[in-house]
Amino acid sequence: MSPPRTSTFSIVARDPENEAVGIAVQSKFVAVGSVVPFASADAGAVATQSFANVAYGPDGLDLLREGRTAAETIEALTSADEEAETRQIGVVGRDGSVAAFTGEECFDVAGDLQGETYTVQGNILENEETLAAMAEAYESTAAGLPERLLAALHAGNDVGGDSRGEQGAAMYIAKAGGGYDGGNDRWVDVRVDDHDSPIEELERVFKLYDVTLLERVEPEETRSLSGETAEAVLETLAGLGFYEGTPREEFGAAGHEALESFRGVNNFENHSVPTLEDALARGWDEASGAGEDRMVDAIWNGLSRLDRV
Repeated sequence: MSPPRTSTFSIVARDPENEAVGIAVQSKFVAVGSVVPFASADAGAVATQSFANVAYGPDGLDLLREGRTAAETIEALTSADEEAETRQIGVVGRDGSVAAFTGEECFDVAGDLQGETYTVQGNILENEETLAAMAEAYESTAAGLPERLLAALHAGNDVGGDSRGEQGAAMYIAKAGGGYDGGNDRWVDVRVDDHDSPIEELERVFKLYDVTLLERVEPEETRSLSGETAEAVLETLAGLGFYEGTPREEFGAAGHEALESFRGVNNFENHSVPTLEDALARGWDEASGAGEDRMVDAIWNGLSRLDRV
């Protein structure tokens, strides 16, 4: 019996400025993040899909560490694989090399497209525009690597995406010392295994991950909550059980105590209370959702002006 095919679209990219490499992927395939993305800060990143050969991940990273280019890595992997024509692979090396391979037996619409620091690839796509839209979005988005990868997924999905529909999505980015407490290179590792709108859910989970685990430079100036925004934040904190007073347009000491409690319960200690207050003041109006989701989205939007460490 043949294994199910990970028919999907993905982007593999390198951020030279921050020395990070990563992958974002979406597919009508459960837990696609367990199959497609492989990355290591000392090697590069590999996406293996179609009738995926998961050995391409670790073996490809080993070849990159040995000094092979992305193209040489793909040649070594596919030349040793009797079923290579059913495979699709995208590779970006830490050395800056970029390459991809789409086997002739991949189901249409299948193809790949490369830029200076990235490659996009997909199979069983609704149309060829999916890849072009992903490339354009990645190149035109003025933000960090995670946001650019997400923008590429959204753009590809919006114009066609996987012809079978949506189910799973994932984003994996490696950066030296970027993992929890600096203990490994797993800088961003978020997955949505089974969801009706996996890219939107992936973005929501990433924002929570970002606020919780990733660090930002401290703001030079901070704003205080006041007026209608202060009242709205206090109403939200009251609804979440952190504030017992009457919400008003002055945040005050009780508001700061509530925000500190909210920070502790949600593991947002990467950011000081004044930084969180500043983020809420700046990001509240453009945030979406309600309750805790609104708080997280507002904080994320408010922090977005600050560079990640």
